[in-house]
Amino acid sequence: MKKMIAATVLTALMLPGAVHAQDKLKLALVPKAMNNPFFDLARDGCYKAQEEDASIECVYIGPGEHTELEQIQIVQDLISQGVNGIAVAPSNAPAMAKALKAASDAGIPVMTWDSDLLEADKGLRATYVGTKNYDIGVNLAKIAQGLHPDGGTVCLQTGGAAAANHNERLLGIRETLGGSSGGTPPGNPLAGEGGWTEIAGCPLITDDDGAKAVQGLTDILAANPDLTAFISTGAFTQWNDNAYRQAVEPYAAELASGDLSVIVADTLPMQMEQLSDGLSNGQVGQRPFEMGYKAMFILKDLVNGTAVEDPIYTGLDVCTADNAADCLAQ
Repeated sequence: MKKMIAATVLTALMLPGAVHAQDKLKLALVPKAMNNPFFDLARDGCYKAQEEDASIECVYIGPGEHTELEQIQIVQDLISQGVNGIAVAPSNAPAMAKALKAASDAGIPVMTWDSDLLEADKGLRATYVGTKNYDIGVNLAKIAQGLHPDGGTVCLQTGGAAAANHNERLLGIRETLGGSSGGTPPGNPLAGEGGWTEIAGCPLITDDDGAKAVQGLTDILAANPDLTAFISTGAFTQWNDNAYRQAVEPYAAELASGDLSVIVADTLPMQMEQLSDGLSNGQVGQRPFEMGYKAMFILKDLVNGTAVEDPIYTGLDVCTADNAADCLAQ
């Protein structure tokens, strides 16, 4: 059951997070990295909210690359600057929790999006908006089960090792394929449960680096010609379109015949084209524009002392070759 969180009403002139009525609310949206097409869509949603509400200023800022320490420094700088609210997608959940304690002490409302804090630290933020990340893993696994009902060998690929969202997705994949429940993220490697076995060398850690992700995919496919399924918990595998196509085109016949499946999280435009071209077998998409858009209005409510729900889920789109033309939410 969703809990209701009431934000503390900020006292003007005393707390860094407070604003005078005539000022815009400076509301920060902090992604894991700026060089990421997934987060670009969240940025666009943030700016759309700014266009619609003259009281909001979207402050979109994050590391240029996926760098955990830089993201923490940016949040610390935002706290020092006295922004009115912070929405952050933590790259390293435990480390970010320590940084957010300072925001709480300063009276600055904080929320997470895309990736949440660990359960023990969730009291530091008012709410989370984004995907129920465990369900991404569940749906990635269901696509694999539909294509390979007898199971087989699988390689999982993930983002940062300490990213709570990717670890929740890994747990969803492993528990769905293995027929278990109640585990702790990221779960245990599959060793025959449900007919599935994770191969040596996986899961592959990418740190949200597209080049690293494609190289990992290339190496695993070359070293494991009998691999049944490759499942990635993020778009990093596919957002370098040319590199991804070069990696998987040699296996197009296997992808078409069902001998091999490549199933990836997210439904960015280039990913949907890859699916339509037969270069992937399934995509489970999030709604990043909605995350960035909603985060601004949620932070505004928090600044104004309005209660908000926790968590706030934005839904999923499950796409395969059969429904690729109309699977995305309108």
